Amino acid sequence: MPLAVLLGVAVWAVCMYFGFLYGFPVACAVTVVAATAAGLAHYMLRATRILLPATAEGLSPAVPGDPDAGRDPAYRHYLFTQASRDWWQILRAAVPAMIGTAGLALRTATRWLMGGYQGLFLVPIWLAMVVGLVLTLLPLAGLGAGLAAAYGVVTAVGTLLWLACVLALRGAEQAFMLVRRILQTCPHPQCYARIALPEYACPTCGERHRRLIPNQDGAFRHVCRCGTRLPTAIVLGRFRLQAYCPNCGRALPPRIGRVRIEPLPFVGGPDAGKTTFMVLAISALHRAVKAASGRAGFVVRGDEIAFARSREELRAGKVAKTTTAAPSATMVDVTLPGSRSRSGNRLLYLFDPSGEGFTGAAGVEEMSYLAHTEAMLIVVDPFALPLVQQGLSPGERDELRAAGVVLSPEDPADTFQRVRNELAAREDGGRQKRVAVVVTKADLLRRTAVGQDCEHLPGWFDGVGLGNMVRDLAKTAGEVRYLASGLPADDAAIVVLLAWLTGLPLASPPPAEDAEVTTADLREPWAGGRVAEGRAPLGYRLFRWSIFALSVVVGAGTLALSAAVAFALVTGFAAIW
Repeated sequence: MPLAVLLGVAVWAVCMYFGFLYGFPVACAVTVVAATAAGLAHYMLRATRILLPATAEGLSPAVPGDPDAGRDPAYRHYLFTQASRDWWQILRAAVPAMIGTAGLALRTATRWLMGGYQGLFLVPIWLAMVVGLVLTLLPLAGLGAGLAAAYGVVTAVGTLLWLACVLALRGAEQAFMLVRRILQTCPHPQCYARIALPEYACPTCGERHRRLIPNQDGAFRHVCRCGTRLPTAIVLGRFRLQAYCPNCGRALPPRIGRVRIEPLPFVGGPDAGKTTFMVLAISALHRAVKAASGRAGFVVRGDEIAFARSREELRAGKVAKTTTAAPSATMVDVTLPGSRSRSGNRLLYLFDPSGEGFTGAAGVEEMSYLAHTEAMLIVVDPFALPLVQQGLSPGERDELRAAGVVLSPEDPADTFQRVRNELAAREDGGRQKRVAVVVTKADLLRRTAVGQDCEHLPGWFDGVGLGNMVRDLAKTAGEVRYLASGLPADDAAIVVLLAWLTGLPLASPPPAEDAEVTTADLREPWAGGRVAEGRAPLGYRLFRWSIFALSVVVGAGTLALSAAVAFALVTGFAAIW
């Protein structure tokens, strides 16, 4: 064998010996550390681009709900949608980049190390790189497990905190509603629905939110797609937003859900004096609330205008007849200060339909607001009672005609019976907690012989044909009170009666001039703040930054793991050799 060949074989053997003894473990260890660092760099680069920016747009955009898909126009809580989306976006970008980098490194090493005669001598180094790339799967698997654990920890802790907050807020709201006996109903005709949860409009963009409660869109706040933060519970200030009926879509009064709605229907036949008595009651109520240093006002401007017109008509002698059989409620918002504020907050729904609506069963059926009432005010026109009409002398009839009194053919007993039949369809059989019976036109009634004893109520009703109504009320109502009302009005008696009917802690108002009753919004405006345009919700940013911080910790641990693997390779080979 030629000497050159023997010398070449000797050189090759020496290279293999020292290559596997020293080069292989060192190159393999360097490859493991370098490949792990490269994989971590790929992940952190994508995580930095996705998790650190405060903007809503980007590689993993934050997308609000779509109302057309049945969602509120709000951002879902980060944990329930965005967290998995961010994780997937990072992985789908980082993993292919890691694989591509590993393949490129292997091809480049193969070309450089094994592409010529030098490959005969650099086999240990090339094999070291191949083995190192394979062994890199160990620290990268640790990286993946650590990052998954980081996401899991953040998600688990965040979900538990979210669940605790949701349960606490919902419980607090239910307790508040039960203790305050909060009733929510629609005041508008062709609806009058009882409402579990109104729709709420964003004060910035006007978008309506149908499920503004502690849920997957957020525990304390929902973030509208315009960036406005909205409270999720009455106890957090949700009542400060404009509410709408979810059934008919029309506006609901301010403070709905915060204070109890007290529906108060005025029941009476044609020309019974319901509107007149309502004007007297609102005037007396306003004076009493003002005397108590409270505030009372109409909810809508239209009610203020109608009330002012009716009061002017009353001063002129006669209030115009109501023509709407199924009216919108006249809404009066009342609040009292101090220790009386708990029971002194009421939204009064005063229903004053035309008397003709009570003359037939179909008209009464349209008054579906009767299904929500605990109190009722029955207005009795004494001159509509057949026995009273029969007891009038010709002179008394002429005097009443001169006063503008029309003798109605509608017997109040029939009116009451139709309402009673409608209430009987309720689950509780139509039982009312409080019923007030008001005899109107008492000033004119006292001038007649048949009305001399009209102050002695309810005994006077037995002699004029309403004894059955009195006895029926005694059986079906929790408590009944009676009042004879005329002009000039007895404000003290009216306030006492109205306070008892509505549960307001009011005393008789002092003598004073009537003040104008105006429209008043007793809420403070919602000022919950707004996310700057183009920025992600605060919850998104906090969770993303938390995950990024944990990723840095996991990355440092992964590098430490790769260094440990490299050290084990070097020491292992040294021990073997």
